[in-house]
Amino acid sequence: MFAGLLSIPEALLLGIVEGITEFLPISSTGHLLVAGHLIGFGKGDASVAADTYSIAIQFGAILAVMYLYRIRMWSMVRGVIGADNEGRQVLTRLIVAFLPAAFLGAVFGDALKDKLFGPIPVAIAWCVGGVVLLLWKQQPGTTELTNLSLRNALIIGVAQGLALWPGVSRSLVTLIAALAIGLSMSAALEFSFLLGLLTLSAATVLDLSKHGPELVDQFGLTAPLVGLVSAFVTALVAVKWMVGYLSKNSLRVFGWYRLGAGAVAGILLLTNVL
Repeated sequence: MFAGLLSIPEALLLGIVEGITEFLPISSTGHLLVAGHLIGFGKGDASVAADTYSIAIQFGAILAVMYLYRIRMWSMVRGVIGADNEGRQVLTRLIVAFLPAAFLGAVFGDALKDKLFGPIPVAIAWCVGGVVLLLWKQQPGTTELTNLSLRNALIIGVAQGLALWPGVSRSLVTLIAALAIGLSMSAALEFSFLLGLLTLSAATVLDLSKHGPELVDQFGLTAPLVGLVSAFVTALVAVKWMVGYLSKNSLRVFGWYRLGAGAVAGILLLTNVL
């Protein structure tokens, strides 16, 4: 691919990668970083625009969760105006959980990006996360979302800060933290998805406010919109599949997947493909 250009097939590919991986515990950042390296995306003068594109297409995944959890979203909107106590309670917990990662990102985000955004840190994180999932003994929880305490919401939020290391996966750490404090699987998934919606929305708005013009200058409007739409469609499928799968199965399959992804990345690094 020529530096500064993004073809429609490449935009479609990156959107599909984003949509499938964003809410699964396998790291969308890691997959996009490796996929981008493989197709030569964002080299040279297009590097800033490429980073912004990778963040902007998250909006497709955000819209997917908003649609799937539209009843909860409306409940929280009503909670803001004092018409829904349950909605206000859930929103409060989400804000508390959002704050640690927001603080850590503001303080350390640029430094971490300079040091860790590369195939080697991603491959390490994939493997470590895979081992954690295979060794972790999942205990069935009974606490529902409306009974989540502020303290436990903060614990999940602190765990989310670990996802600043690319490849760790925000979904992975928030899910494990939520299950570890006793949330049921359905509640843990919903809180992880909604927290991701809040976190990704903030990151998307912030980055587009800074680098949106560069994104349009480098790639135009059509390719980013293709990526966004493909991310929306595939995120819908991925989230619905994940909820159904984890209602009957453990997270171990994602552990094996992460080890496989880490091994493939390691081979590509050793053969100088990455």
